[in-house]
Amino acid sequence: MFSNFVNYKVKIRPDSYKTKKGLVFETTASISFLDDNKKELAYFDLAYLDVEVIYKKIDQGEAIIFDECYIENFSLSEYRKSRGIDDDAIVTLTDFSAKGTFFDAKIETDFSFAKFLGDDISFEETRFINGSVSFQKAQFPLGNKNFTNIIFKNGEVDFSNANFIGGKVDFKNSIFFDGIKNFQYTNFGEGSVSFINTEFGKGEVNFINTNFGKGDVSFKVARFNAGKIDFQFAQFGEGDISFERTEFGDGKVDFRKVEFAQGKVNFNRSLFGAGDVTFEASELKESRMTFKKTDFGDGNLFFEEVEYSTSEVLFENALFGKGNVYFGKSLFKKLSLISCHLNQYFDFRVAHCEYLDLSDTIARDIVDFSPYDYKVGIDCLNLSGMRLIGQIYIDWYENNVQEIIQRQEDTGHAEKAEQFRILKENYGRIGNYKFEDLAYIQFKRNEQKAELNIALKKSKLNALWQLPLYGFKLVVIDRMGLYATSPARVISSLIIVYFTFSMIYVLFPFFLDTSITCIDVESGFFS
Repeated sequence: MFSNFVNYKVKIRPDSYKTKKGLVFETTASISFLDDNKKELAYFDLAYLDVEVIYKKIDQGEAIIFDECYIENFSLSEYRKSRGIDDDAIVTLTDFSAKGTFFDAKIETDFSFAKFLGDDISFEETRFINGSVSFQKAQFPLGNKNFTNIIFKNGEVDFSNANFIGGKVDFKNSIFFDGIKNFQYTNFGEGSVSFINTEFGKGEVNFINTNFGKGDVSFKVARFNAGKIDFQFAQFGEGDISFERTEFGDGKVDFRKVEFAQGKVNFNRSLFGAGDVTFEASELKESRMTFKKTDFGDGNLFFEEVEYSTSEVLFENALFGKGNVYFGKSLFKKLSLISCHLNQYFDFRVAHCEYLDLSDTIARDIVDFSPYDYKVGIDCLNLSGMRLIGQIYIDWYENNVQEIIQRQEDTGHAEKAEQFRILKENYGRIGNYKFEDLAYIQFKRNEQKAELNIALKKSKLNALWQLPLYGFKLVVIDRMGLYATSPARVISSLIIVYFTFSMIYVLFPFFLDTSITCIDVESGFFS
């Protein structure tokens, strides 16, 4: 499908033209498409159809079938003026089909306030070769709406407030050139929506307040260019949503306050550019959103105040570029960043998360859990295999560090010990020596349990000496010395031992010959 033409020439010939469906037109339009050197890129012969002929068919309620036609300056606004109809009056187009049709307009090809009637509506392989295009407040029937393989040479395209009611809406393989693409308040009804392999060109793409209804929605391998991509307040019904391998360009990508229903949301392998990406205050119900091997480019990523309390968000092997990442005040059932590189500031001060998985990550900057003006609620935290080059700010007491790591059900004592060791070294680097001691104690306790379990797994006979050894370490090194982290406990333990042995000496004369103790019988109690 050609699209890179710079100019074109149209010649109207008095030769008849017969379409593939057998319709015969009296006149032929010959169209040559040229590059910037005026070299011909493509040549087409099409039926030539005067717009007044179309307008008369509309007047009589006849079928509007102009496949393979060349049409100049088609405009329902001009049709209304010529018939003295109100500017916003509905114009009915019966059994409409414009497959392979070329629309040429000095200003705009206008289908605004059109009401399409028929089972299926087709604009397949249509070329809007000049002028903007408007389907503002157009109404489409149930059935398939085919917009595949279209070229919008002028990227100023308006589908705002259009109503597709239901059935499949397909823009697959279409090309929008530079300009504003407006789908604001569009209602796609109950049926699938496809923008697979669609090119949107430069300029803003607006899906604000768009209702995608029930059914699958796919922007798979779609390509956006420079300009804001705005889905703010959009609503997705039940059905899977795919942005897999989508290229979002360098503009801001805005999913603020979007309502995702129960379908899976897939951003796997998608590519973001230099602009910020925000899902702030969006909702996802009882589902899963995945970002496997996604490249977030150089902008900031915002997941603040999202409502995903019954859903999972998975960033697996995702690449976070130069921007910071914010999850503040959000609700998650599960938030996973397995095998990701945390190169910039990461704000994990969530309002609540049942399970936060940072296993196998590489953290080069600040990872922040410390509460500030609200309580951070994490039920379970997994730091297994983390390589910590940067710093973790997490309060031992306010974040319940011991509990949220010990709650892990899918890790053993060895993995837990390693996580406490990471935290111990981290606290030491940032100068929080109290928390360092607390983390060290949990590291040694889990390490001892891991060593015992390994020995018992090798042979049950090892229990004969491993259990007494473990008990000795538990009493002497842990309970009495607290792994040398508490001088007060060490001194207290020494006093207790000293007092215990002193009492034994005092009680000896009542049970044994005191000559073996070297204690004078006449000595008083305190002596």
